[in-house]
Amino acid sequence: MRPLVALSTDIDPKGGYYRQARVAIYANYLAVLERAGLTPVLITPAHSEESIRTLVDACAGLVLSGGDDIDPSRYGQDPIPELGTVNPPRDEAECRTLNAAVERDIPVLGICRGHQLINVFFGGTLCQDIEVAMAGNAASHQQTSPWGSHHHDASIEPGSRLADAIGRDRLEINSFHHQAIQELAPNLDVTARADDGLIEAVESRDHHWVVGVQWHPERHEARAEDTDPNIRLFNAFAEVVREGALAAAS
Repeated sequence: MRPLVALSTDIDPKGGYYRQARVAIYANYLAVLERAGLTPVLITPAHSEESIRTLVDACAGLVLSGGDDIDPSRYGQDPIPELGTVNPPRDEAECRTLNAAVERDIPVLGICRGHQLINVFFGGTLCQDIEVAMAGNAASHQQTSPWGSHHHDASIEPGSRLADAIGRDRLEINSFHHQAIQELAPNLDVTARADDGLIEAVESRDHHWVVGVQWHPERHEARAEDTDPNIRLFNAFAEVVREGALAAAS
């Protein structure tokens, strides 16, 4: 039986045909989770708090997807002009979803915005724009090449869950973001950095398996070889999800 995993989605307030709110998620998130032997269950900002908890309780893991900027009021900052689009209903829904997941200590994988949300949820902050925060000294983290291509390298912390999952200490990654972690949450450890020092991955020391990655491991990996490090990351996530699902069923 394929374990259920919660997958967060976006909501566009006026994105539908009739200019009405609709939820959305790139299909490749579902494809790569299906490839890993998991069944994604969509959790949306349109769900009630009760429904979110009910859905998370039925799942054995959680993936927090990428998307818009997080409202800086959630980490005690005022917005700057370079802040992108924010989506407070999504912030609220994903914080509720993550809270329900960590209460049960089920595996969590945060991707891009999801990685940033993990840090904010646990008490960290974000730089609202990398170029502003690093005074133009950051390597470009907003690539213009195709979304399935790699852009720069990251160094992986030996002995981390990420290192164990991908089996290497250096990784080529894509880079589609203008925000990043600034102050690290107290219970998180940095497990990957870009060569300019920007935090590319974190994990919780207080939970069984909570990992956030700044890049998008799902963008071409649904069709990648089994040896691809990002496929290995999804497979590692799927393995701990399966272990938890079997333990809960026994």
